[in-house]
Amino acid sequence: MITVEHSSTLQINHIQIDVGANDVRLCALNHTHFIRISLSLQCSVFHLVKEGNAVTSDAKTHIDSILNNLPQLPGVYKMLGKEGELLYVGKARNLKNRVSSYFVKTIEHPKTQALVARIYDIETLVVRSETEALLLEQNLIKLHRPPYNIMLRDDKSYVYIFVSADKPYPRIASGRGKGKHQTGKFFGPYPSAYNARDMLLTLQKLFNVRQCENSYFSQRKRPCLQYQIKRCSAPCVGLISPEDYAQDVQNSLRFLNGDTKELNVELIGKMEQAAEQLEFEKAVFYRDRLALLREVQAQQAVYKIKGEADILAIAYQAGVTCVQIMYVRNGRMLGGKSYFPDMLGDDLGQMLSDFMANFYFQVADEIPAELIVNVDLPNRKEFEQALQQYFEKKIQIKPQVRETRAEWLELAVMNVQHAIKGQLANHLQLHERFAQLQQLLGRAIDRIECFDISHTMGESPIASCVVFDQGGARKRDYRQFAIQDITAGDDYAAMRQALTRRYKKQPLPDLLLIDGGKGQLKMAVEVMQELGLDAFMVGVSKGEGRKAGLETLHFTDGNKIQLPEDNKALHLIQQVRDEAHRFAITRHRAKRDKKRAGSILEVIPGLGEKRRRDLLTHFGGMQGVLKASEKELLAVNGIGEAMARTIYKVLHE
Repeated sequence: MITVEHSSTLQINHIQIDVGANDVRLCALNHTHFIRISLSLQCSVFHLVKEGNAVTSDAKTHIDSILNNLPQLPGVYKMLGKEGELLYVGKARNLKNRVSSYFVKTIEHPKTQALVARIYDIETLVVRSETEALLLEQNLIKLHRPPYNIMLRDDKSYVYIFVSADKPYPRIASGRGKGKHQTGKFFGPYPSAYNARDMLLTLQKLFNVRQCENSYFSQRKRPCLQYQIKRCSAPCVGLISPEDYAQDVQNSLRFLNGDTKELNVELIGKMEQAAEQLEFEKAVFYRDRLALLREVQAQQAVYKIKGEADILAIAYQAGVTCVQIMYVRNGRMLGGKSYFPDMLGDDLGQMLSDFMANFYFQVADEIPAELIVNVDLPNRKEFEQALQQYFEKKIQIKPQVRETRAEWLELAVMNVQHAIKGQLANHLQLHERFAQLQQLLGRAIDRIECFDISHTMGESPIASCVVFDQGGARKRDYRQFAIQDITAGDDYAAMRQALTRRYKKQPLPDLLLIDGGKGQLKMAVEVMQELGLDAFMVGVSKGEGRKAGLETLHFTDGNKIQLPEDNKALHLIQQVRDEAHRFAITRHRAKRDKKRAGSILEVIPGLGEKRRRDLLTHFGGMQGVLKASEKELLAVNGIGEAMARTIYKVLHE
């Protein structure tokens, strides 16, 4: 055992934590302050345990030796693969008991089975408390993204509505995360981009505040379509005074804050005043706004209290775990989202605790003061302390609530039950498809990867790699490869390049699907031989007329089979193949269209990247540039008479 005391730097198998690192928070100095490793040489005494410096020929003997010498102390453990690669990071109240549990009991979860089969070495770091272990675990996960720590299939950031600080005409927009470079006010989070866009549309109709980019706004010489359909007041061309626009922005802020009662009273007053002054068009305008506002209010659950909380409900059934998160901001329910984490067990409290640690430390940009849960957490006090240290605010986890908060929790429980029923139906269907595929191939299949190539007559080739397991599509594992330096239209060379780039660094899946027939499969075999890998591969060639259900499966031994149209194994292969095609062609089309849009302008002498961008922004795209006259081209910043004449001549002559 190596003991490291009062050191300014900890080196843990290529993981270096330096003094002064702002993102690593580990231990508490007292009840109100946390410290970083780097700032407390007097506080921290850590024990680095590394049992064995190299993997022996007998991995089991090596691991048994490690398990026998593990301390019964809180800490963090790292699972390492054959080549020393980091597979998994975990925390434990008792290192010996937790790490040993991977090897002494029957493991049901396929993901855990796959992890244990790849473990060649284990390293541990002892800390002083479970809170420190939790914080260190999450920092190491965030730093290294180990493949078996992926719990959430969708770990995108929160969606927020943003009101900028631009003067005198702020904009309203939506985006993921709170941009550090932006100044303004953020509202949310919203469960999805759809919910945020729906709110933006409502704000457009109610208050006509602009939502366009600043670059577009600054170039306008006349009102755009949004003004014509009464979704914007056209501040870009001065059709509204800064004072009136500021009032619309203020009303938008009040609406987002939930202060709709005062807005109702104000709109009624303005409508009546306009009617008294015989300004009937203005009165109708306020009447329509008032009707829309009441319609929105009727669709939203508004409560008497102005609290902010996340409500989390967990359910587990037949191997499927679901967590429902409902968001309440300013007493208003913003909606919710269902997550299906890769976890299995019978302790719902521990499962919810693990999910919340992953979610709030790895995904969330913020956290409310209240977290309402449907089951108590075994480490609730320690978890509250860890959250408090990380977010620097007091946070309460409440398993027992009453009145309005009980209504919120009941709603979350009802939604998680509905979500798991729907997911269970899909899960059972997918499980059955995997079972039939395993029966067909005569081997265990948990992870499938499939490659596809997309191009247009050799232009802008893109290779895609999609990943499926028994939980469905693993979208965060998807990869795309921009193919370069090959003969146009050479699918073999494109596939060779993609496979080489992928498996030089990544481990092989249980099944590698190649979209193509005998030729593509032969080429894939050659790539694997060059890399010294033994991959189980199947080629999938399309049938006559590219009709679904007529696919032929090609094997590396030269055999081929054609499955019946109703075969569930075939349905799974089709699903994976079609997803690979969709993923490739989407990126290819975007790349092709971008290239085509800019290629015409690129041949114009003297027209640099900035002015090309200004042209496209000003006219809204290449079609607008093509329709523009010489006089209209002169309106673009940086375009003089000679350049306008040159552009028009190149585009039209």
